[in-house]
Formats: sequence, C-alpha cells, structure tokens
Amino acid sequence: MKMERILPFAKSLLEKAVLPGDVVIDATVGNGHDTVFLAELVGETGKVYGFDVQQEAIGATRDRLTEHGLLKGVTLFHAGHEQLSERIPIDDHGKIRGAIFNLGYLPGSDKTIVTRAETTIAAIEQLMEMMTSEGIIVLVIYHGHVEGAVERDLLLRYCQQLDQKKAHVLQYQFINQQNTPPFIVAIEKR
Repeated sequence: MKMERILPFAKSLLEKAVLPGDVVIDATVGNGHDTVFLAELVGETGKVYGFDVQQEAIGATRDRLTEHGLLKGVTLFHAGHEQLSERIPIDDHGKIRGAIFNLGYLPGSDKTIVTRAETTIAAIEQLMEMMTSEGIIVLVIYHGHVEGAVERDLLLRYCQQLDQKKAHVLQYQFINQQNTPPFIVAIEKR
C-alpha cells in the first residue's frame, strides 16, 4: 500500500515538525509507545511531557522508557491533559513544537475510562497558546465506542471553526474501511 496508514502518518507529521532539542507533549501516554517515539525525536537535549489519568498508564510508560534508556528528559504527570498549562514549566511555554493525543480508552484496560471532548478541547486551546509557530497537534481519534463517537463529533465541530489565520487543520481518514477505524485530525499553528 502506498498510502500511509493512520499511525505511521501521525508519526510522519510529527517527524516533519519536531527537531532534536525541541519540547513536545504526549497528551495521553497510554502504554508509552508515542512517548518513546517523541523521546527519540527530541533526543538527549529535548523535553517530553506526558500526561495520563491512569496510574497504570504512567507506570507502563515509565517502564517502556526505562527499557529504551529514554527516561532522562521525560516528565510524566498522573493528570489529565487539560492541566497542560498548569503543569508544564512556564519556561517551556512558547517552545512546544509537537503534541499527540490518542483518544478513546487505554487498550487492555478499563473501557469506561475514556477521553472526553471537553478536556481535549481545553488542552488544544492551551496548546495553541503554548506552541511555536508551525507547531503541530496530532489527534488520533478512536471512535468505535459510544463515548468516542460523541468526542469525535464535538472535536470535528470545534476544529472546523478554528480560524484559518491561526491554524491549518487537516483530516486524514480512510473512508471505505469497516469497524469505524481511527482517523487523524492535525492542527498546525500558523
């Protein structure tokens, strides 16, 4: 297949925006895969801030980072991503180059603990203030469950109304696949 699948496309967007030494956010650390990816992108001189409301996710991410020798330069917060501006040191405001959200629930965990549009939108609004020009936010939207469909609809409505003078917004989605596959909304700050 020549077209990039969803997760590789998400990573390629971040690879285009993020350089060694940059500051990035994993807004939903989950099992730590994206946190490791971001830590590799920013290298030893960069910073990664990771958020998750589940202690299980924070622990799994810390273990994965340790296994890859990437814990240095990563700060994990057992907190919701709507607390970005409170938790990230003021010195890094205005320096953030990339952020990723995997929305929905933690695979292999309690499926009643899900991301919500209200907190995700609050985090996006904070990031738009804290990011550098041409910084990118990647939302991987898993919407194959009731709460995910609600979050999807509210996020799409929110993103469609973002001022084009302040952000470019892209939707990347395969439209002929079964079982409500995930899709991407990417926001690039102008």
